[in-house]
Amino acid sequence: MKSPTAFTAFRRAFRRWRRAASRSNQFLIDADEPLLFHTGLRHMFPLVSQAVARIVPLERLRWIAFGHVEADECGAMNDFLAAAPRAQVAHGAIGCMVSLNDLCDRPPRQLADGEVIDLGGKRVRHIDTPHVPHNWEARVLFEETTGTLFCGDLFTHTGDGPPLTEQDIVGPAVEAEKMFHATAISAVTGKTIRKLAALEPQMLALMHGSSTRTRCGESLSGLADAYDSMVKAA
Repeated sequence: MKSPTAFTAFRRAFRRWRRAASRSNQFLIDADEPLLFHTGLRHMFPLVSQAVARIVPLERLRWIAFGHVEADECGAMNDFLAAAPRAQVAHGAIGCMVSLNDLCDRPPRQLADGEVIDLGGKRVRHIDTPHVPHNWEARVLFEETTGTLFCGDLFTHTGDGPPLTEQDIVGPAVEAEKMFHATAISAVTGKTIRKLAALEPQMLALMHGSSTRTRCGESLSGLADAYDSMVKAA
């Protein structure tokens, strides 16, 4: 049984999370083989699937992807697999081995680090980022034709801001990290994020918070610097 002190601390943290909860975004890449990045929670399937169907018929959906295995990112994946007969989950080797080979109602497509899926008009590159921001199977996707980096939980910040912003996203992400301590910060966190900056992305598509087309590489480098400072201060 948890001690009263531990339980009280947990309850306070949960209240802070509820008060500061940020937006949760899903992204559809419209191509010959459409790809959905983030399915949302299972109970969100009616809402998200309706939004997808306004852009492409649901049965045309070919790929389902997400940053790592958490309910808010992939809770509705099997609902989408049922609704789209040709759809397949695509993730890295670790995610498939540890979780998705068992969780998916159809076998997932296992991707090697750096492997590209040609969607027909768009190309997405799978990039392993173990434990960045968290979870062993963490990864990002880089859409090469538009330079869009699908960041998953990187840059998570609170509040229900606009879909796109030109404002700084590093400061709000650091404040959220101080609040939630959600990142598995280590000596390689900054190095991993700097590799993403080297891609020179033209857009950062965030799951939690406002996405941006402004100073993308600079923002990644700034986030890497912030995590390096946290490591040194620990």
